Amino acid sequence: MLLARLAQVSREVAATSARSRKTALLAELFREAEAQDVPIVIPYLAGRLPQGRIGVGWKVLSRPVEPAAEPGLTVREVDARLTELARISGPGAQSERSRLVGELLGAATEDEQRFLFGLLTGEVRQGALDAVAVEGLAQATGAPAADVRRAVMLAGSLQAVAEALLADGPPALGRFRLTVGRPVLPMLAHSASSVAEAVEKLGAAAVEEKLDGIRVQAHRDGDTVRLYTRTLDDITDRLPEVTAAVRELPGERFVLDGEVISFDADGRPRSFQETAGRVGSRVDVATAARAVPVSPVFFDVLSVDGRDLLDLPLTERHAELARLVPEPMRVRRTLVSGPEDVPAAEEFLAATLARGHEGVVVKGTGAAYSAGRRGAAWLKVKPVHTLDLVVLAAEWGTAGAPAGSPTSTWAPAPPTGPSRCWARPSRA
Repeated sequence: MLLARLAQVSREVAATSARSRKTALLAELFREAEAQDVPIVIPYLAGRLPQGRIGVGWKVLSRPVEPAAEPGLTVREVDARLTELARISGPGAQSERSRLVGELLGAATEDEQRFLFGLLTGEVRQGALDAVAVEGLAQATGAPAADVRRAVMLAGSLQAVAEALLADGPPALGRFRLTVGRPVLPMLAHSASSVAEAVEKLGAAAVEEKLDGIRVQAHRDGDTVRLYTRTLDDITDRLPEVTAAVRELPGERFVLDGEVISFDADGRPRSFQETAGRVGSRVDVATAARAVPVSPVFFDVLSVDGRDLLDLPLTERHAELARLVPEPMRVRRTLVSGPEDVPAAEEFLAATLARGHEGVVVKGTGAAYSAGRRGAAWLKVKPVHTLDLVVLAAEWGTAGAPAGSPTSTWAPAPPTGPSRCWARPSRA
């Protein structure tokens, strides 16, 4: 696929606010794409580079480069050149990056240069989010959108599903199953203003503590344990005490959902920053574990002994969880049957806050686990603290690249001046 075609669709998607039109544009693009193009096309549409940060800054991009007269770059060629850029390091790296960027931009038309500039600076803002891409992919291939969405949740990768779907059609979706060792995107919660509102919406529900920790998905297959964050990063090596705790559980093959949190000597939760700092620590993990030990607290189970539990109601999943995980490692909860139990739910919330946690999550007892989605059956409730702000002064730099460059009329420069404000906290 030519980069010019991708740039054109990106521009057209940015120009419309209608989701149906965005979906149609992406569907047309996917019909034209080859399966090997999709792992590049999808992140480019979302403004992401598959390589991550590649060390190309504003200084390199601000140098004017004469654009090509006709489009010729393919998305795979661009990807190969950016991969080469990402590998550059050591003495002379900056000059070599400048040379390669100049060659890339010189092979691009003016429209392609605009798109590449936005991509390299993280300024692609056309609203082609993954959810719209899923719908476009379903429309392009004739696959049910719900089936595509589920496959993406189980694979943890829209690109992998798209490549398989475009290569082999809708039957390819059957390959994507919940597999121990392959993380899935977690279910997330919407917000409710109060426990009463949440219970009114859900009826029979479990009211669970909302911990201010780090979401973790634990996979065990025999003696092998892997731990993943909500963004599917593997953090197993950073949390040896959690790995050991999961290995001691009675099951052999399972997937658990929960959080890791650190407690002080009095049994109260440490700040989120302390827990996050510990989980993020990669150097001298043993010393970090002694200084700030973390404990796993699980609230759901997604798979047991090869059985996919995602579609089971919460009551059945929790029964499996209780069989696997001892009570001290399970989140505290209370059950309510409806609005008549709101006082008991509010009492549970008050006790949770008194223990130092941030609120509760109210979960419909009949709800399945909607992996990768912000499900309406989970509603989080926590106190809201607001700030009254008075802006005293603000200074910002001007936008635009150096005059004479091909980016001078459309490339924003980063803010160059400070902003200052005074804040007074207030209660809401």
